[in-house]
Amino acid sequence: MFSLQEILETITMIQEENLDIRTITLGINIRDCCHPDPAVAQRQIYDKITRLARNLVRVGGEIEDEYGIPIVNKRIAVTPISMVAEASDTEDYVDFARTLDRAAAAVGVNFIGGFSALVEKGMTRGDRRLLDSIPRALAETERVCSSVNVASTRAGVNMEAVAELGEIIVETAQLTAERDGLGCAKLAVFANAPGDNPFMAGAFHGIGEPEAVINVGVSGPGVVKRAVEAAGDVDLGQLAEIIKKTAFKITRMGELVGREAARRLGVPFGIVDLSLAPTPAVGDSVAEVLEAMGLERCGTHGTTAALALLNDAVKKGGAMASSAVGGLSGAFIPVSEDAGMIRAVEEGALSLDKLEAMTCVCSVGLDMIAVPGDTPPETIAAIIADEAALGVANNKTTGVRIIPVPGKEPGDMVEFGGLLGRAPVMPVHGFASTRFIRRGGRIPAPIHSLRN
Repeated sequence: MFSLQEILETITMIQEENLDIRTITLGINIRDCCHPDPAVAQRQIYDKITRLARNLVRVGGEIEDEYGIPIVNKRIAVTPISMVAEASDTEDYVDFARTLDRAAAAVGVNFIGGFSALVEKGMTRGDRRLLDSIPRALAETERVCSSVNVASTRAGVNMEAVAELGEIIVETAQLTAERDGLGCAKLAVFANAPGDNPFMAGAFHGIGEPEAVINVGVSGPGVVKRAVEAAGDVDLGQLAEIIKKTAFKITRMGELVGREAARRLGVPFGIVDLSLAPTPAVGDSVAEVLEAMGLERCGTHGTTAALALLNDAVKKGGAMASSAVGGLSGAFIPVSEDAGMIRAVEEGALSLDKLEAMTCVCSVGLDMIAVPGDTPPETIAAIIADEAALGVANNKTTGVRIIPVPGKEPGDMVEFGGLLGRAPVMPVHGFASTRFIRRGGRIPAPIHSLRN
């Protein structure tokens, strides 16, 4: 039971502090849709998605109305298409992406994830075909999101895949040049990708998951910021305790919504991903939480330490509140989606190098970063390699969602719209990484991966 005080606190969080359920994501296993004839496989995929997800948007709306809790997105994640399409006699997987897009449109969700491949140790024929299809798939669909896992702590970093992703990202940007390279915003490159992640663009239905499952992504930077501001000049240990208690309350709300959605849809409940995922809205910023701790501007000295405190406290609060915390969970630092991050970049406080340092202690990595359109693919691959190395060495998830914006230079501003926000184009290093990237091969797994 919830006390009256807890109910009133939650109402205040929703009405004044931008608290919301960022997404309820229905994961669907489509391995049973494999077929040698790609047309048959695609028809079976469409039929299964539309059958299992036909009530997702309606149920989400009913829960919003009954509980008064905003559910911003209703989404779908499917089994990595590279595994399913591999059984089909076709070299091109773009039609599989179109099938996902049509199914997503039919059930009314805004994104569907799973045009994905897991290639941390090597590529199958299906993986290679999927990677070759990514640029056109993202350019020719509206709702399809793609992800590629190129590294893991157990396997190391597949540098062949990393190099190829540099080329793929540049090609995707060029094919969507009229939209400022927006196709790249639907592609995430991971190390240690979790299979229960409800957040796009990296969501897919992982191997080992049930036939269908509801995962929930909860946000709440505004709530945490208000709690930090109200705390006054307490010491950092006390501040961590306040953030932990705030995250506890947010997680309880998320699990309540997730379990209710799962019950009404007749599928198991999976996890709550407690991630402080910002939006472009004023007051809904992770950067502003860090500044409320006492930093004049996000990016200055001390930012990484403050983010480490925040991320740890959020995870501890979530783990106290629920035994079903998973996904990414922690704090996201996407530049284009966070008003405070945008301001910090514009004022020169936050650089790409500082963001990379911050990713050592946050939930994901370099997210929604706009760079000049003439950035070489080898440089983009090197940025991915750096993030993958951080994830592998630290046994954590890291990712890169980077957008080389055609025709734009450092200091230009790019408008993506909606939750994707706006991004200042950030400079990259002018010194080349070409010879390093072209060596290929695989960066071996670290010694601490030997834990059997």
